[in-house]
Amino acid sequence: MKTAVFIEPGKIDVQELPKPEVKNPTDAVLKIVRACVCGSDLWWYRGINQRQANTPVGHEAIGVVESVGAEVTNVKPGDFVVAPFTHGCGHCAACLAGFDGNCENAQTDDEIVGYQGEYLRFRNADWALLKIPGQPSDYTDAQLNDLLTLSDVMATGYHAAATAEVKAGDTVVVMGDGAVGLCGIIAAKLRGATRIIAMSRHEDRQRLATEFGATDIVAERGDEAVARVMALTDGAGADAVLECVGTEQSVDTAVKVGRAGAVVGRVGVPQKAEMNTNNLFWKNIGLRGGIASVTTYDRAVLLDAVLNGDIHPGKVFTKRFDLDDVQAAYEAMDHREAIKSLLIVSD
Repeated sequence: MKTAVFIEPGKIDVQELPKPEVKNPTDAVLKIVRACVCGSDLWWYRGINQRQANTPVGHEAIGVVESVGAEVTNVKPGDFVVAPFTHGCGHCAACLAGFDGNCENAQTDDEIVGYQGEYLRFRNADWALLKIPGQPSDYTDAQLNDLLTLSDVMATGYHAAATAEVKAGDTVVVMGDGAVGLCGIIAAKLRGATRIIAMSRHEDRQRLATEFGATDIVAERGDEAVARVMALTDGAGADAVLECVGTEQSVDTAVKVGRAGAVVGRVGVPQKAEMNTNNLFWKNIGLRGGIASVTTYDRAVLLDAVLNGDIHPGKVFTKRFDLDDVQAAYEAMDHREAIKSLLIVSD
């Protein structure tokens, strides 16, 4: 089967690898329909984070179940499914608490699997896979893109809003105008925020942010951004802040733009281990967030929101590529030519 493989920073290759098979009774093998490139993939693509060479890549996909292990009963061959990156088991303490992103049984073996390929061996398939009604052919191109976001980016944006405790009537600041930040805007609006301030300095992303529900755009950075948000909120600051970048400056700004007692929902992959928590103390700011609870949110809120046409997160895919052109898909995101690159794998 064709699979995208990391060779070295800046280089992704499509290679022929053995088609996966069920190894554990909790596995399923999926035929991938669509996959995509994530902003977090760029950290190792750029050589900022380390990744083992010659390993399959990708962690977002939708597909059709081809085979299942003996303990998988909730999905069967032929089912159309969202494949979350989290692989939650559904019965450990973390999953039962609603944090399947921290599932204690997510790793059943050491094999590195990649979603950017023709087939995928998916672990903990019985609970983690999200069944979609019907078949891929029943959906429009745009609907398939919306469904694909449920494997990560839309759920991660929702995790930022949920952990920041966004509620009806809130003023929310969203740090980051990548796909996660844009989905965070969708999530904040879905949860009832009435004012959403998007931190963005790129015109194409500003337009999409506004379409998704942003009421204000702040292009400044650092102390200038803080001053601008404070001016927009009459000096009060935001009720909730969604941190969707992960850089030191973004986290620092997120804390500073929150009002006293605000909560920061942090989903940007941290790029620095340390932070000054004293700034949290002096303003009673809460800091939460982490790996998204993908299956939990998809089942509770997001799948229905997509199927009902209430949200359209698939608009974050601004360029599309065939699997054979995966190198170009990474380059488009690396060069900011695409907000998020879509990979068409099969019909």
